[in-house]
Amino acid sequence: MNPFNTNYFIGYVNHVSPQYIKVHFPSSTLLNKYICSGEEFYGGLIGNFVTIEGENRGFIGKISELDLPEKERLSLSEKAFQSSDFHPTAKVEILLSFDYFNSSAALRSLNAFPNIGAKVYVCPSEFIQQYVMQFGKSVHNEDLFLQIGKLTSNGQTTVKLSQQALFGRHCAVVGTTGGGKSWTVSKLIEGMVQNHTKAILIDPTGEYEELSDSHIGISIHFGVNAYFSYRDLTIEDLFYLAKPAARIQAPKLLEAIRSLKCIEAGIGKEPDFAHNCNDGILKKTGTNIIKFNRFCYKHRTFIEDSSLNFNIDNLTRQISNECIYDTDRANTDIFGGRNDNDITNCVSLITRIDNILRTGIFSAMFGFGTIPTESKNLKQIIDEFLSPNQKDKFLLRIGFEDVGFESQAREITANAIAKYLLVKARQHSFRYQPIVLFLDEAHQFLNKSVVDEYFASASLSAFDQIAKECRKYGLFLCLATQMPKDIPVGTLSQMGTFIIHRLINYNDKEAIKQACSSADADTLSFLPVLGAGEAIISGVDFPMPLSIKVDPPHIPPDSKTPAFVDVTLHKEIHGVVI
Repeated sequence: MNPFNTNYFIGYVNHVSPQYIKVHFPSSTLLNKYICSGEEFYGGLIGNFVTIEGENRGFIGKISELDLPEKERLSLSEKAFQSSDFHPTAKVEILLSFDYFNSSAALRSLNAFPNIGAKVYVCPSEFIQQYVMQFGKSVHNEDLFLQIGKLTSNGQTTVKLSQQALFGRHCAVVGTTGGGKSWTVSKLIEGMVQNHTKAILIDPTGEYEELSDSHIGISIHFGVNAYFSYRDLTIEDLFYLAKPAARIQAPKLLEAIRSLKCIEAGIGKEPDFAHNCNDGILKKTGTNIIKFNRFCYKHRTFIEDSSLNFNIDNLTRQISNECIYDTDRANTDIFGGRNDNDITNCVSLITRIDNILRTGIFSAMFGFGTIPTESKNLKQIIDEFLSPNQKDKFLLRIGFEDVGFESQAREITANAIAKYLLVKARQHSFRYQPIVLFLDEAHQFLNKSVVDEYFASASLSAFDQIAKECRKYGLFLCLATQMPKDIPVGTLSQMGTFIIHRLINYNDKEAIKQACSSADADTLSFLPVLGAGEAIISGVDFPMPLSIKVDPPHIPPDSKTPAFVDVTLHKEIHGVVI
């Protein structure tokens, strides 16, 4: 189609700079609404797209400011506006250039500029739509597309984006409460499901439960009908939960883990240790140090494995049995006896671990003790969901709404899930079947660390690692947050696509500005005035920012804010207050 149709003419270029041009409107009537070929046009509204003629290339720009010459501003009145003609000017941000003979070939970098006097036209919706569908498209022409919404500047222009462009370099959905962030996440997931692409959603509040309860999804209530077996956790995860002090407690905990792994490896069947192995623990006092180390070396593959492949119910008793002297005073070849100082130093550690093992919520989350028959291993659920044989389920929702905030269990568990997916990605499990990991309320899980009783900290960094290295493995991350300033800069900068809803806080806008190279000052200036459901899409694979109105999802999330009511009007029906 011709982007320079005379019916779309609105003005001439009268100023050129590297970042923007200014347009002179010969008449204020060119700003009025009109209809051409059945399409409505608004000639000079803020946010409208325009095309500009050049010598060798055409240009697409976006109106960011409107103004009147000084002398016309002084004479402006209602009567003058109705009887006289004014000559407004517009500041237009140049977004991209295109080849006259191949208009689909868009260039972000500008090696040419419009000339003074060049004609400017309203950009027709079909022309914009043509470009939008090319953003991030692969060379194989096998792209899947997601219909996101409509352009805010023209409600008739449907925005269909390449799924590869949206998620191929990771994606972030940001915006203040009430801006439409949750609806956008639902819309993205719906589009992926329609394209038969699998997604895993970590849902901290349960607002997406209805979406996953449909016939295409699996909904998990973590801690109720699913658990992450402690045997699938790593020693690092156990350290996060137990928070041992580095100087004394951490070495004793490691020795206890090592001893319990020896039990699992069959040390009790060895004649030299048979009398020291009772009730699932190893009593090291009096045993030969060299023979013990030889056994450990023989079974080093099993013992040095990072998983918790032992009976954790015996851990606290084993820690007590590790509180011994390194050697016996009379015989340096054997382990020494009880060390009361070590016992004293480890009392707090033993107490913490004992509380973890005995607390109901932790038992339900990690499978300590007796596991309810209705509860399934989350690792197996994930494996079954990702299996090539599972062809009719495309969304796995892992709900954290029943998980408490004690001992940072939510953060540690989410980190463990991400770590498991990270390992699978490194094993090339997603190279031919990529997946997207959605993390809602990402600020609750990222940039977190676990602090022990001596204030030494350890970072929960699995999501950061996914963002930094898993794009080439086929594991893509989509973060949703209302506080981008709380997301680590290194992680946010790895997001190739940003869907930005209303942002008011200065620090949040600065975080986006630093992380998204395509988010310039003109783009950011629109953020505080975006309405509900309106967003700006910007990123590496988007030669120009897009202002859109997100279409309502077919199954909206349950993100309503409870309304205040007159409590005297409450009634109780069947035991429920309404």
